[in-house]
Parts: sequence; structure tokens; C-alpha cells
Amino acid sequence: MKKEIVRKVERIDTKVDKLRMKRKDTDTLKVRENVFDEPTLKTLYILSNKGIIDAMGGSISTGKEANVFLAEGEEKDVAVKIYRISSSTFNSMEDYILGDPRFRNIRHSKRDIIFAWTKKEQRNLMRAKEAGVRVPEPIVAERNILVMEFMGEDEKPYPLLKDITLEKEDAKKIYDTIMIYIDLLYNKADLIHGDLSEYNILIIPDKKDTVFIDMGQSVTLQHPRSREFLLRDIENITRYFRKYGIDDDPQELYSKIRNKEEKTQIIDSK
Repeated sequence: MKKEIVRKVERIDTKVDKLRMKRKDTDTLKVRENVFDEPTLKTLYILSNKGIIDAMGGSISTGKEANVFLAEGEEKDVAVKIYRISSSTFNSMEDYILGDPRFRNIRHSKRDIIFAWTKKEQRNLMRAKEAGVRVPEPIVAERNILVMEFMGEDEKPYPLLKDITLEKEDAKKIYDTIMIYIDLLYNKADLIHGDLSEYNILIIPDKKDTVFIDMGQSVTLQHPRSREFLLRDIENITRYFRKYGIDDDPQELYSKIRNKEEKTQIIDSK
């Protein structure tokens, strides 16, 4: 079986020039060993055979549990998010997994949780997009790999909110959009982002528009800690935008968003 996987990996490298990473430095070797293990390479091979990925490019970002890479898709560039099977601890995921009904029937092995988490992020992105929130459009989830729309231009990702300086007028526009998106997630998609901050919001510079990313941890309203996560998301955003002179009360915003849900429930019960 191992020889067969190795042969498939060699075919990947030869056929579509996957993993265009040089083995010259220690950091690159470490990335390859931690991210591109045999099961992951086999999954990339499957995605290549399906025509979803033509070639892997450079790294876009590295997170606690996953790495994101640029890749050539059939018609345009895509983002490939690979959840690390071998090196992830997933300790930070427990708060979101425990109590999430979508994990109720998942076996508790690390691999099964990772596969379920990847599928969950795909579904979260789909629900967010359908609700009118700007997110990367998910293309496919295969085992520990999520392929989605690449949010950027000329092979460069859009900057994170934390990495740009805004004019006050633009800051207000972006802040208002973020609050609208939080509301849409909650009241239309039945979701809370759960880890929202300046670290996982992209800014489209010319349009001053926002893109929510990293939605693997997003929970439904049925999660026992959903209200806590909603308030924390709002507090993170209001804290960040205070430097632009925006001083909204997070508790008031929280109540306003939740009141819409309660009014909807009253109407539906009539």
C-alpha cells in the first residue's frame, strides 16, 4: 500500500508539477513533512485527477491547525486549505466541537474530527454566502483539504484588516459592513463566526469591502455557548475600531442582533 501511495505521489509531481517547493532549506522541509504527509498527497492526487487542482503554488498563510496555499485551478487560481493531520493538537477546537450537534456522531479519533471539521467549514461557508456574507466560495472538501475561491489579485491575497491603515470614513464603512455580516450570519445563516477579529477579515482595497475567512469553528445557534461566542465576536470588532473613533456599546449591538431572532420566533409561532 505504501509503495502504491509513493507511486501516486511521484505521478503527482511528474504529471502536474504539484508541490513546487524546493527542498533547500529547513523551513521548507519542515512544512513538507508536517503538511504533505502521504494521506494528504494522495488526496491532492485525487483532486488533480478530478481536474480541480492543476498545480500547487506558494504558501498564503499558516495557522494553528492548517496551512493555506495558492493553487492553479481548472479555470482560475484557487486557495487550498490543508488541515494538518500529523502535527495539529486541536486543543483549541474543543470549545467549538463540544456541544455542536454536527459532531454528535463523529468518532473521537483526530483524523475523523479533522475530516468532519473540513466538511463543516465548507458547509459554514456555503451558508454564509447564501445569507449574503462575503466569504470565499467553497469548491470542494476532500478529507482534510478544502478547496475554495482565492480571495486576491495577481497571486497575492487581499490584506488582513490588521495589516492596513484606514481613513476614518473608510473605517466606518468597513465597520458597518462587518456588523451587517455578523447580523446576517446570526439571523439568516443561523451561525456565529466564533473567532472573529482583525486577524480573519480580509479587505478588498479598491472597494473597501470585507471578506470573512476561517469559518471552520463557526457554530450554529443551537450550540450551548453560541451567545457567548456572538458577544465575543462583537467585542473583538468594537475594540479594534475604537482607534478610529467608533465607540459603540458591544452589549447594545448584541441585544439588537438577538432581538431580531426573538421577533422572528414570535412571528413564526403565530
